[in-house]
Amino acid sequence: MFPLHLSLLIMGASGIVAQILLLRELLVSFMGNELTLGIILANWLLLEALGSFLLGKTAEWTGKKLEVYVFLQIFFSVALPFSIYLCRTFKNMVGLTPGEGLGILPILYASFLILLPVSMSHGALFTYGSKLHSQAEGGQAPSIGRVYLLETIGSILGGLLITFWLLRHFQSFEIAFMVSLTNAFISAYLLWPLGRPWCRTRNLSFLLCLVYTLLFLVLILSPLSDRIHRFSLQQQWKGLTVLHNENSIYGNLTVTRRGEQYTFFTDGVPSITTPVPDLASIEDLVHFSMLFHERPSSILVLSGGAGGVIHEILKYAVSKVDYVELDPLLLTLIKKYPTPLTQSELSDPRVKIHHTDGRLFLQRTSERYDLILIGIPSPQELQTNRLFSEEFFDMARKRMYPGGLLVFTLPGSLTYISPELKRFNGCLLDTLKRVFRHVRVIPGETNLYFGSDAETLPRLTPQDLMKRLEERKVRTHLFTRNYVEYRLHERWQRWYEESMKREGVHINSDFKPLAVFFSLSYWTALFSPPLSPWFAWFSGLNLTWFLWLLVPLTSILVLLFFKKPALSGYAVPYAILTSGVTDMILDLALLFTFQTLFGYLYHQIGLLITVFMVGVALGSFGVTRSLDRIRNAVGLFLASELALILFSALLPTILTFPARHLEKPAISVTLFGMFLLMSLFCGTLVGFQFPLSAKLYLGTRSGKGKVAHTAGLLYGADLVGGFFGGLLGGVLLLPVLGLHRTCLALALLKASSLLLLLMFRRIQKSPP
Repeated sequence: MFPLHLSLLIMGASGIVAQILLLRELLVSFMGNELTLGIILANWLLLEALGSFLLGKTAEWTGKKLEVYVFLQIFFSVALPFSIYLCRTFKNMVGLTPGEGLGILPILYASFLILLPVSMSHGALFTYGSKLHSQAEGGQAPSIGRVYLLETIGSILGGLLITFWLLRHFQSFEIAFMVSLTNAFISAYLLWPLGRPWCRTRNLSFLLCLVYTLLFLVLILSPLSDRIHRFSLQQQWKGLTVLHNENSIYGNLTVTRRGEQYTFFTDGVPSITTPVPDLASIEDLVHFSMLFHERPSSILVLSGGAGGVIHEILKYAVSKVDYVELDPLLLTLIKKYPTPLTQSELSDPRVKIHHTDGRLFLQRTSERYDLILIGIPSPQELQTNRLFSEEFFDMARKRMYPGGLLVFTLPGSLTYISPELKRFNGCLLDTLKRVFRHVRVIPGETNLYFGSDAETLPRLTPQDLMKRLEERKVRTHLFTRNYVEYRLHERWQRWYEESMKREGVHINSDFKPLAVFFSLSYWTALFSPPLSPWFAWFSGLNLTWFLWLLVPLTSILVLLFFKKPALSGYAVPYAILTSGVTDMILDLALLFTFQTLFGYLYHQIGLLITVFMVGVALGSFGVTRSLDRIRNAVGLFLASELALILFSALLPTILTFPARHLEKPAISVTLFGMFLLMSLFCGTLVGFQFPLSAKLYLGTRSGKGKVAHTAGLLYGADLVGGFFGGLLGGVLLLPVLGLHRTCLALALLKASSLLLLLMFRRIQKSPP
């Protein structure tokens, strides 16, 4: 059994490593935001579910189960590096250029096809592993539980390895070939004929595994993997010279050159261009901001400062510039490929660089500032929304000197403000007005937003600004008197105010990040216009909609179970499906709330995920070891359902009430511990339910004695639930409903499955 147990551990580790690698690679090609991430993860889970159920159910009748299992491992090993290559080159295949955006539908089908060979084969491995384990040990439900436990432990180990070691020291193809080598080797070990009679199929499979083991070993030890890596990068960035490509714990960074121009890409999105930056945008941002302030001296730049912004700021008589940039690798690469511009701004003694999260820095610093510049273009996902929420604006206001300014930019237009652009800009405009006494907007292709308590902000004229510019003896290129008069002309302000008229007020907050949804809606309007009406429709989502969907569905299932009691067994996979939805969204809620309150401290986020997976392992282990002795499995499962309902309902209160007093060290430490405890408890409930569900379903007429069918169905239901939770949770429910109502919706969803399980228990107890 040891070879099979080791193989199942490797299966779990390989799956999480492959998922992270392909997610990062696709993110670069798709220039991704929250919606892109949701689509990729949803496709991965859906394909794993299809593999587990459709391919896996063949384990019930095939006579060569071990050989098929090994074939799936080898297929997975070959498919992984091939899929990474496709991630980088598919744009060339369809005639797209580097940096060209894609709509939702192309992202959906491209990621589906690229992930298909890897995800489906990996999903089928779980079902075949469960069947092999049950044959070897004689158990049925315990075997499914043990396979689930071993895969979970493997996922923990694989997640820790890729997060804290592999990504830091190896490129994607090297990591993929390591995974492939490990799978090929364990496949050969499984087929080793010691103590067993040889047969032709097993003999040929064993030799094939040895060939692949040697092949992957050669690819790792020779320069071939590096050549494949470089060739695929050049195909990905066709027309540009790729100087550097490296993964940090925060994302992928690529440096390209065209002529004398360097461009630094973060996850496929251009972040800095040198030595000739986008001068018009930079001068707009810096000089309007500096001149709106009576005497700017202390400046805080939250991201996006290198490559021109700090250079322009330093033209003024400032005493200090605190520059906060999360990823230290970005500035390392800027220094590796220096230009006179970046050298001068980053070496100035007035500039102090801080490698940390912007919100965390502002929360902990005792400094105060005249000007706070948010260099992130817009809140495209829940992570960056933390710098555009009502709570953050209020925090920034408290860290400013009297007369201080908060400044950020959003996409705009001087010709037509679409409904999507109006909702996006309007939401953040309403939020800014909620915090500051005075708000001023300079409309343009990029809108400039200023928030301040200074009475002079709305009254400053172009003449006032030019007078200050002359007094401060600052030299500019495009920022001239005529240009300033043009940008601040009252007709643009009147046009903007008229175009932005709308009903209602929308406030973007930490626990109801509406700006993320409106940003995604605007992105969809640009790249997938036919889907725009759907986003407009979903913007009015509320709990009433959810009830209108859930109540009829539950009622139909209740009637169906009454009329056909034999179908009541499907209440178990339905419960697992709803648990998959609930667990995924609760996990997202924990992660995003943690990020909001504590900052993007990657190791702590990694710790949170690890604690969740440890909870899954503990719950699964505790139930599996005593599964044969459990007499009231239905009662235990119902108790776990009730626990999930209460957990979903109480979680927002548990987390958000102490958050109001986070500045107190004792509260901060206590809340951090509560996050870990909540993650552990949530994971334990997940692990607790799966082995119990296997025991329950195997006892029904539909699952009687069918280990592979049961494993595939339940594992597939769990993954399909995760598919819907991942796709809808971060994109729709958490942003539109907010944390409290989303968790209440999850409690109602689990109440639905609890009701069906109560019917299932009643029918099971009734005489046939």
